[in-house]
Amino acid sequence: MTEPGYTEDGVPTFEHVRETIERRSAAAAGYEELVADSAEGRARAEQEADHEAAAHDKLEEIRRSLHRDD
Repeated sequence: MTEPGYTEDGVPTFEHVRETIERRSAAAAGYEELVADSAEGRARAEQEADHEAAAHDKLEEIRRSLHRDD
């Protein structure tokens, strides 16, 4: 007897794989939404924004130093 969503050889069907991916994707999206709405999520987003700004500033500094050497 085969499990639903699997062939007789035990290989998952395309439909089973698609449903699994969609279920996991929806769960991940929901989790991200919950985390983003929490105090910890907002603090993490702010920290990521600060890190991104610092990285951008450093990249601009490197670009300016390369152009000075021309």
